[in-house]
Amino acid sequence: MNMRKWMQEVMDAPRKKAFPVLSFPAVQPMGITVAQLVYDSDLQAKAMKLVADRCDSLASVSMMDLSVEAEAFGSQIHVSDDEVPTVLGSIVVEPEDAEALQVPQFGAARTGVYVEAIKKAVELITDRPVFAGVIGPYSLAGRLMGMNEIFFNCFDEPEMVKLVLDKCTAFIIEYIKAYKAVGAHGVVVAEPAAGLLSAEMMEEFSAPYMKRIVDAVQDDEFALVYHNCGNSTTTMTEEMYAIGAMAYHFGDAVDMKFMCDNMPEDVLVMGNVSPSKTFQGGTPESMRAETLDIMEKCCVHKNFVISSGCDIPPESPWENIDAFYAAVEEYYEKH
Repeated sequence: MNMRKWMQEVMDAPRKKAFPVLSFPAVQPMGITVAQLVYDSDLQAKAMKLVADRCDSLASVSMMDLSVEAEAFGSQIHVSDDEVPTVLGSIVVEPEDAEALQVPQFGAARTGVYVEAIKKAVELITDRPVFAGVIGPYSLAGRLMGMNEIFFNCFDEPEMVKLVLDKCTAFIIEYIKAYKAVGAHGVVVAEPAAGLLSAEMMEEFSAPYMKRIVDAVQDDEFALVYHNCGNSTTTMTEEMYAIGAMAYHFGDAVDMKFMCDNMPEDVLVMGNVSPSKTFQGGTPESMRAETLDIMEKCCVHKNFVISSGCDIPPESPWENIDAFYAAVEEYYEKH
């Protein structure tokens, strides 16, 4: 599939399907736990197929599990039955730890499971593109160092941070290439921690590494979607656009109308119904209201696609998810 052509066709279409980051809530109708899902490629592929069959989305998106890469580097993780896995502690504290940090081989920890799941999902889902999910370089380095620690290290030990970023970037590139090799049409790269930086720090500690990833993996047949959900995102539109991704996805902390008004119209811009407040904690009525409000403000831009602000939590009620799709339909029927 020519993904540049696909992106252009999406932009040209007067009626656009939604692109929510929807995968983990499949555990509910499947009757399984999150802990079972994250260790089993068959279950992951079946979950993606279940969501694709039930929801008329623009694309299929895999599990957004941001613990996978850190675990491959040696981090400890916490896995529970009803929440997405999280990283415990830090493994890079001193400059010597950064020097000693080994770039893992592809297949370490659960990376092979996730790639195998995409291979199976591509065979099951043939009516839309299938996107894998990985973490971004600064966000991965933050999990290896600790989120507070990496921020201060950017000032106190910048060379240490950059060494870790180099190693993270090298691994992420190989990991994405493995997804590409099994037939994925693209990848969503989640770089949420970069949204906490200033534009100047983003330009030094995140954007160059993201650009390296884009240059290494993106081509006509493989698209990279850049996700950022931090509060500072509105201050770094130029830095993000310079990364060169085909599409940009923003979280609910971001002013979606501002992003649509200020991002160039030659890339898709997606977001940003709240995953926690509305998908998980809301009602069908609040879902309808928030979805229609965002679409009214943003659909004047031909490159806007409605989405969740981030990964939809596993326990989000399906009546809220169904209400999201119903609201999208309602908007386009009205317009």
